[in-house]
Amino acid sequence: MDGLVFGESLRWHDGRVWVADWAQGQVWSCTGDGADRRLEASVESFPLCFDFDGEGRLVLLDNAHRQVLRREPDGTLVPYADLGALATTPWNEIVAAPRGGCFVDNIGFDFPEAEFAPGTVAHVAPDGTARVVADGLAFPNGLAVVDRGATLLVAESYAECVTAFDVAPDGELTGRRTWAATPGDHPDGICADVDGALWVADVGREHCFRVAEGGEVLATVDFDRGAFSCTVSRDADPPRLFVVGQQFGGEPAGPSGLVAAYPAPADGAG
Repeated sequence: MDGLVFGESLRWHDGRVWVADWAQGQVWSCTGDGADRRLEASVESFPLCFDFDGEGRLVLLDNAHRQVLRREPDGTLVPYADLGALATTPWNEIVAAPRGGCFVDNIGFDFPEAEFAPGTVAHVAPDGTARVVADGLAFPNGLAVVDRGATLLVAESYAECVTAFDVAPDGELTGRRTWAATPGDHPDGICADVDGALWVADVGREHCFRVAEGGEVLATVDFDRGAFSCTVSRDADPPRLFVVGQQFGGEPAGPSGLVAAYPAPADGAG
């Protein structure tokens, strides 16, 4: 898929690749070979991140209005959670929790103009109640829920690491620890595979790498522009890694955002 202005937030769902164009306020999907491209949702928000809840419904992080939206079966978007009381700085990523609800993160400062301040992670319960469950994070970015919902992974871009938390049934986070140090890389979007490894997108180094818990790098895929997010197919033969990004820095001549596919060693998890 090409023609994206600012591609982000890749997901694999229902046999299709889904991606947000933050600059256009759009969510698109297509089949794994790039065919049958569909406009799935339009929300004027930057960032505009999304995931799918346990019932397969699209949930969108509408940063412009500091809320989470949910798409109903008839296609309408309805308010799900109000985040306005938790922070006024940018909300950046969302991931659904298998036990219900979702996690969202906030970078903690107005990037790139303002001075750095630590960010947070909030939990949104199934009833839409939201509360902060972790703080002190150095530009929290990509999120992934692994171990059947028992562990939340957070990409800390400024700390050059992926941080893990234990997830309680009510969404409370404890047991903070470094899951993998990524020296020289600033993790952005992340996604897990069924072998327990994590794919990590890095904008500045223009690549996506596969890392094991503890920090061993298992594979690297070079991209020809900044890599912002990634996802892995499920139940596809063969498995494929999808990476989205664009030229970053300067003024590109036109829309440079695209999604590319690469062979992957294992299916995606979740």
